[in-house]
Amino acid sequence: MTTSPNPPASNGTGTADPSALRLAIFAGAYNHVADGVSLTLNRLVAYLEAQGIPVRVIAPTVPNPPVDHAGTLLPAPSIPAPGRSDYRLTYSLSAEVEEALARFNPTLIQVATPDLLGLQALRLSKRWGIPRVASYHTHFSSYLKYYRLGLLEPALWGYLRWFYNQFQQVYVPSPSMMEVLEAQGFTSDLRLWARGINTETFHPEQRSLDWRRNHGIADDEVVVTFVSRLVWEKGLDTLADTLQTLERHGVPHRSVIVGSGPAYESLRARLPRTIFTGYLGGEDLGRAYASSDVFLFPSDTEAFGNVVLEAAASGLPAVCADATGSSSIVQDGQTGFLVPPGNTPAFAEALRTLIEDADLRRRFGKAALERSKHFRWDQVLGRLYGDYHDALGLPRPTPTAATAPLAVDH
Repeated sequence: MTTSPNPPASNGTGTADPSALRLAIFAGAYNHVADGVSLTLNRLVAYLEAQGIPVRVIAPTVPNPPVDHAGTLLPAPSIPAPGRSDYRLTYSLSAEVEEALARFNPTLIQVATPDLLGLQALRLSKRWGIPRVASYHTHFSSYLKYYRLGLLEPALWGYLRWFYNQFQQVYVPSPSMMEVLEAQGFTSDLRLWARGINTETFHPEQRSLDWRRNHGIADDEVVVTFVSRLVWEKGLDTLADTLQTLERHGVPHRSVIVGSGPAYESLRARLPRTIFTGYLGGEDLGRAYASSDVFLFPSDTEAFGNVVLEAAASGLPAVCADATGSSSIVQDGQTGFLVPPGNTPAFAEALRTLIEDADLRRRFGKAALERSKHFRWDQVLGRLYGDYHDALGLPRPTPTAATAPLAVDH
């Protein structure tokens, strides 16, 4: 490569020159799987391009991807992940992609994955002398126990610490996840990049008696709903054990599971009385939330927990694992209950309390709805836009409703 990007510049007026920000995002998932990471990054790219900011995304892809992606995607060569073909592993940064990036002339590189692609992006930023930032999307170490690899946790933290400490800024999705990273010795500039909510899609007014009746649910039945990709690291064992416990103890309820994934058939076999809707998106998903009464989410592997916020915006009280992500959204005893991860009796008892107390459900649900209003996409993305300017040494954009600091309680 002989071409290298030019340094960022100011327009001399005390405000940032939009042409100074040309962003290249390296991601492990963007359009080949509809998970929280890819959907968040797509929303970011759409927001930036609406501000007139040029963006290129370097990520793996597949034929006929499930996500109609935003912006320009430069495909990175990849192979299916062993045992998890729904995910992809990138093994190189092709010469064609590197040449396309040189023509694009980025002034800032963002890395959203610490894998081989992320390493190549790190090296590229050093070689080109470009400022670099990273976003931390996944609570990697918490996944190890599901693959019986717990002995590797110290080595994994060592690598992650080495990797992320080489970035000027690291964007973390929740205060609870930030506390974990600080305790693990992350010394780079950690900044909160929370998640927002689309209040038109997720709102109590989406509740539909027709939706319930079409699924064989009586008008007066209490519906406990779980929403996620169906992979075991989302706490599916605890989910199944909890719902079975409620059934054994005769607690009246109906259970609904929204999502698809490798564990779909196995989970369905364990829960023959549960309604499985498969994957839902957009208004269909919003209607499923709002037509439910309690949200159950036992996952302890979340860095944020988008589904917990979606449930709150739909007016649902939640019973969640007291772990990173959920603990930054759910206020225990006010908007729901936080339960020790994996503690099936505690999950079942918390659900029983909400199922049997309609007044408590309504009170918690109303408080959850108010809580969700602290998470607005315009504020969330506007703040990140300002952080980019800090990384480039440029004046932050003049604060507006869209760029004002976001207040998220610890």
